[in-house]
Amino acid sequence: MSGNRAVAYKGPGLVDVVDIDYPTFELKDGPGVNPANVGRKVPHGVILKTVTTNICGSDQHMVRGRTTAPTGLILGHEITGEIVEVGSDVEFVAVGDIVSVPFNIACGRCRNCKEGKTGICLNVNPDRPGSAYGYVDMGGWVGGQAEYVLVPYADWNVLKFPDRDQALDKILDLTMLSDIFPTGFHGAVTAGVGVGSTVYVAGAGPVGLAVAVSAQLLGAAVVVVGDLNESRLAQARSFGCETINVGAGSVPDQLAQLLGVPEVDAAVDAVGFEARSQGHGANAAEAPATVLNSLMEITAAGGAIGIPGLYVTGDPGAADEASKVGTLSLGLGTGWAKSLSFTTGQCPVMKYNRQLMMAILHDKVAIAKAVNATAISLDDAPRGYAEFDAGAATKYVLNPNGYVSV
Repeated sequence: MSGNRAVAYKGPGLVDVVDIDYPTFELKDGPGVNPANVGRKVPHGVILKTVTTNICGSDQHMVRGRTTAPTGLILGHEITGEIVEVGSDVEFVAVGDIVSVPFNIACGRCRNCKEGKTGICLNVNPDRPGSAYGYVDMGGWVGGQAEYVLVPYADWNVLKFPDRDQALDKILDLTMLSDIFPTGFHGAVTAGVGVGSTVYVAGAGPVGLAVAVSAQLLGAAVVVVGDLNESRLAQARSFGCETINVGAGSVPDQLAQLLGVPEVDAAVDAVGFEARSQGHGANAAEAPATVLNSLMEITAAGGAIGIPGLYVTGDPGAADEASKVGTLSLGLGTGWAKSLSFTTGQCPVMKYNRQLMMAILHDKVAIAKAVNATAISLDDAPRGYAEFDAGAATKYVLNPNGYVSV
């Protein structure tokens, strides 16, 4: 039997590449695995040889020690792979297929899945709706920053690429379909972005850049990206965005200089709960509600705010007791008075991934270039995590089995 190597969370600020078991069609006990899932049979699954698996900002929250993730958790929920084994109940995908895996694990059978709400499947996590690979409190499905990974409900979950050679040629773009491209697109869609919209994106990390690309794809007239990190703002400008440094002054004032008015039609929070005070420079103190409150201020009355940025129910590193349990000081009265709409939660990846795949395959979008996708080896994962945490304007793509030419 083949071996397996994977990236594990080893404590705050630490990841390491470790030896783990080759996956089987049964869930085994391990760090983060929900006890109710131990022994669960997965004849409907496939085993993938990982083609690419990406480091995500959501992974960084865990690695920083800002969640209740247990030591030893195998990381990784952005997975693209080649099927090397199929379970006995699999009918419609086969060994040799190259597939994208939505980060949401969904059964395809429950009420929510049937309604297209695949981010909150009712059957894959015994504790609460919604599940993901290699993520805290998400049911304990083993992460995909590994050489091999198990994917359940494969006929439902995986997106097969139509041509192997074409897929491998565009793999740095297609690897973004597992999470950040659909997540960014969902943020833009739920913010109501359309032809002629003015859009503000808070955060110039990979998800924020994916939001910006998505807004352009949806026909936005102007996309403004705000951040404290100048290298990430430069990356946003590289594909036609306007930018503002939120540490340099008032966001409404800077928007007014760009747009003539201090507001936008649509706004997206791509920062989440580790936000920092705006207008106070690069060393600003953490203020988890600051982005949401700012977006309520700058979004035009009757507009909408998309919130793909992560907010958690458990943050041991928060500055105050309320924030430790996800309770934030929101100026909801402003949102109510302006009749704003809000959409939160995991992106239902399957709602968008096929359409975005077609946009990539037919050269309508260059998401890898926009997020500065860079392939590194599995052994280089600790370096990738460290550089990403330090603010690198890079989307690190792990290449565990040498499929990507570097």
